[in-house]
Amino acid sequence: MKTVELNLTKHSEAMVVLIQFPYDTQLISSIKQIPEARWSNHLKSWYVPYSIEMLHQIKELLEPIALINAEPLKHRLREEKKKFLENTYLNTIQPKIELYKQWMQSKRYSVNTIGVYTEALIAFLKFHQKPFESITNQDIIHFNNEFILKNKLSSSYQNQVVNAIILFFSQIENKVMDIELIHRPKREKLLPNVLSKEEVKAILEALSNTKHRMMLALIYSCGLRRGELINLKPTDIDSKRRIIIIKQGKGKKDRIAPLSDKIIVLLRDYYQKYKPSTWLFEGQEKDSKYDERSLASVLKHALAKTQINKPVSLNWLRHSYATHLLESGTDLRFIQEILGHKSSKTTELYTHVSTKSLQNIKSPFDDLDI
Repeated sequence: MKTVELNLTKHSEAMVVLIQFPYDTQLISSIKQIPEARWSNHLKSWYVPYSIEMLHQIKELLEPIALINAEPLKHRLREEKKKFLENTYLNTIQPKIELYKQWMQSKRYSVNTIGVYTEALIAFLKFHQKPFESITNQDIIHFNNEFILKNKLSSSYQNQVVNAIILFFSQIENKVMDIELIHRPKREKLLPNVLSKEEVKAILEALSNTKHRMMLALIYSCGLRRGELINLKPTDIDSKRRIIIIKQGKGKKDRIAPLSDKIIVLLRDYYQKYKPSTWLFEGQEKDSKYDERSLASVLKHALAKTQINKPVSLNWLRHSYATHLLESGTDLRFIQEILGHKSSKTTELYTHVSTKSLQNIKSPFDDLDI
């Protein structure tokens, strides 16, 4: 028997029912009995305006001569209903979300943190779509299991969601969540990724553009984060004192890092060519910051010209700087200050990837007479 599939889509800003089947003159003749039926070359299908009455009419006309598969339409209807309920719920909670953002802004949270916390909170609230007063610790556990773990999202994202929820309910809803009962993932003990000095050299030499090379060289030579480099101003370079001033880095802390003699020479050459005014590294438009995504692309293009087959990110340059400092004998306390680490434990991670001490260890395998 012939089969007709019904689906739902938007066409010319209106919801329509698609009536799809292999070419068949009998079915076409039956569909043409519906005055509203139209053929769309774009959709490659017959369609009618969506309504319950129209669905009944399709059923009466086609059921005697064909099997009707309406599952795609039902699935789309469920999705549309879910989307409608989500949008309705979001509209009701939007005033509280705005209060939450305003509270974080007044406390001088960074723009990035405000965005991350807001998105994490909305994801949690959309998942449950419950009144705030009925949300409990169990809802957080359920979200962890049924959303975060099922979608294989990271443990850091899980922590962000928990932080966002606790902050929202304590500051906006005046509701204290029992922190002891909230499930946090165990902190992953990942070692920082490190490049050799030869690999760093190969990356920098792959760049012929002075600005591009200067940006990556400065990240490596001063242990900068991506955002810290983008936010640098020409006045942050003090060549006489041979330091760079990093203002309002992570945790809104100022710090300084030493400038090497070679970097100062490169910076002078860069100044002469580009004459930066507002920002040390400006974008295509005058007085605009260099785009962070473009900076990542610079590294990607450099890697493509080398023999390095590793998923290198900009942060690898910062990690490499710290590790190379450690291997050259720099005290961990100085490295901590230069990198702007709040805790010395973070800096101590570089001791686990430094190879200088390991290379002095003689393997017992060398004593085997084989």
